Amino acid sequence: MGEEVAPQEFTRADRTRHREKVRQCVDVFAKMLREQAFAVDDPMTGLEIELNLVDEDEAPALRNADVLAELADPDFQTELGQFNVEINVPPRLLRDGGLGAYEETLRRSLNDAESKAAAAGAHMVMIGILPTLAPGHMRPESLSPNPRYRLLSDQILAARGEDIALDIRGVETLRTTHDSIVPEAACTSTQLHVQVEPDEFAAYWNASQAIASIQLAVGANSPILLERELWRETRIPLFEQATDTRSEELKAQGVRPRVWFGERWINSVFDLAEENVRYFPALLPVIDDEDPLAVLETGGVPKLAELRMHNGTIYRWNRPIYDIAQGRPHLRVENRVLPAGPTVVDTMANAAFYFGLVRALAVSERPLWSQMSFSAAEENFHLAAQHGIDAQVYWPRVGQVAASELVLRRLLPLAAEGLDSWGVTPEDRDRFLGVIEQRCLLGRNGAQWFTDRLHRHETSLGRPEALRRTLGDYRELMHSNEPVHAWAE
Repeated sequence: MGEEVAPQEFTRADRTRHREKVRQCVDVFAKMLREQAFAVDDPMTGLEIELNLVDEDEAPALRNADVLAELADPDFQTELGQFNVEINVPPRLLRDGGLGAYEETLRRSLNDAESKAAAAGAHMVMIGILPTLAPGHMRPESLSPNPRYRLLSDQILAARGEDIALDIRGVETLRTTHDSIVPEAACTSTQLHVQVEPDEFAAYWNASQAIASIQLAVGANSPILLERELWRETRIPLFEQATDTRSEELKAQGVRPRVWFGERWINSVFDLAEENVRYFPALLPVIDDEDPLAVLETGGVPKLAELRMHNGTIYRWNRPIYDIAQGRPHLRVENRVLPAGPTVVDTMANAAFYFGLVRALAVSERPLWSQMSFSAAEENFHLAAQHGIDAQVYWPRVGQVAASELVLRRLLPLAAEGLDSWGVTPEDRDRFLGVIEQRCLLGRNGAQWFTDRLHRHETSLGRPEALRRTLGDYRELMHSNEPVHAWAE
């Protein structure tokens, strides 16, 4: 959800002071990195999932405030759109049954939440983009009432100087304009967190970037936006365009976008902190009273509030996180590539594949990123988003290869090794990676299943009714917790 921000206006002086404070935070962060003042023992993992809300007719239900009131559960929070909520699953270790415990906790929480949400006239759906969203839902009134979201919308539109234009060309084409960032709310994701030592951060981030395309290929689940069949993971171009602060002229000048794959492999987490300050003006220049250097020099742990807030408005697909837990600072890689769903078991299979593969590649004696260009990783990323499980990607010492074949022949064994090194039980390892294997063997992930079923319904129904019917089928199967590759075609 992001930190709460009170309604306010920002002056030019506020922005100047904020820039100075962010730079001070970066200097203090560099000092902390030099002094190794970070928690490094027993690294934890984390999981967040953004969910959509629908009514009995499978249309978006703009009722997240009512749903959250019924839930009365601090693990569930508001999200950008009134048809969104987010669940933050308590972090845990992966060893000794941790993955299975994640699954059990998530299923129990979502089942309980679904029964309570029904009292507010809503049902929860885990899917990357709600297929029944219509243009009428893309209005500023659909934003959640949290002032942070209104401020973000206003600041992005002000920086851009014009309405937000969407131009996505896939199986079909969508061109439309909007006067708020509500289209961003259409993107619901699964966010995976890995706590890492400062000295290991670059390896885990680089590995996460290199495999982002493969995650998209096997996990794509967002093929429809505003009744158009677009990319298999339409979240990627939608998010890139819906939060773009650049005018066409600034794009032509090479100004960096706020939703950013990046432009290079890194050597330290400090590289990303430095890029944040160098390339991106503040969207929310809120200033905290803390003197971070004074706090550090007196033995405390600085919040680095301005640095964290600024980092939270730069939307890297793999984001660096500085946080404090139990009075100790730590670093995490936040992997933001994946869509939500289709089921809990699919979500945990995606998580297991990521956790295992990123671990194996991060500790490899010959790093993958030393064998491929960063631009190749970025091209793979967008190809996988467009074509999903049918994508062809470039891979070192292989060349162009089908993503599914690459997973089956090379990456699943690596992911298994990585899960073993995390201490994951063989039963959980084989069960979750077996889901990924079957997706690749059958060529069926969430996006593929949805479009195949949609086309069947469209033979006798118009597009809007076919979408509604298909989403109803999807939601029913979602509750079975059978992985999507096993769903009837």
